[in-house]
Amino acid sequence: MIDNVSISHKDNQSGSKLFEISMPRFGLGVWQMSDMECEASILHALKNGYRLIDTATAYGNETAVGEAIRKSEIPRDEIFVVTKLRRVHATGFDETIIQCKESLERLGLDYVDLYLVHAPPENISARGEVWKAMEECLKLGLTRSIGVSNYGIKHLEDMKNYAEIMPSVNQIEVHPWLQRHELREANRKIGAITMGYSPLARGHKVRDPALSTIASSIGCTPAQAAIKWVYDLGCITIPKSSNPNRIIENKESLDFDISDYTADFASLDESYVSGWNPTIEP
Repeated sequence: MIDNVSISHKDNQSGSKLFEISMPRFGLGVWQMSDMECEASILHALKNGYRLIDTATAYGNETAVGEAIRKSEIPRDEIFVVTKLRRVHATGFDETIIQCKESLERLGLDYVDLYLVHAPPENISARGEVWKAMEECLKLGLTRSIGVSNYGIKHLEDMKNYAEIMPSVNQIEVHPWLQRHELREANRKIGAITMGYSPLARGHKVRDPALSTIASSIGCTPAQAAIKWVYDLGCITIPKSSNPNRIIENKESLDFDISDYTADFASLDESYVSGWNPTIEP
């Protein structure tokens, strides 16, 4: 069963909680999926109980996401949609709002449930204006919540100098080989939930012998073991798959009890980054 978590926004000055919304803690990532592949995968996932879809302008498939949602005939308010402001577009206040509206046009939706800055804007001086625009998108009702992605501890600390509303989520790469204790704690301190992407390290570590041994003891597949570990950390977890059987298998990972293997999973950490890593940038 997929649990929900409350994501909330805090006032940067007072630290008080402004409001919160409910978000599924498990969903489907659609990175690197073609339109046809994306639409079919989402329809299959929604049919089998998924209610969280994670896309981005950079993925090039927002239109397919919207089509799948409409074809599913599931009420819009039962599906939680995440998309992201592309880094090359994170250049200033006006451009950020334009890009949010263009994402909505491609999706064919009146709002998204969570809008993220895909990575810290490369122009450091633009970061404050970009975030103020994110706050404006929230106030305009273009999104129900706002957050960041690939922000490191320093980026989160810097936000305290310019944010009125702190992010509700920081989406980062998290898996047993990249456990990120300090960054997850930094997220918690600002009131942001960690959303973990690439729980399988983009497939790089699925054949890790140590993981296979753990999975065999649990009675699940190595992929299921890794996914459940991320989920049990309390992260919102979004494994990507376009394989119909794998989509179901990934969701079934939530049924396994891995609580006896805490030390085994802890021993896998090697700070392995499978993709890009803006969290360490200035």
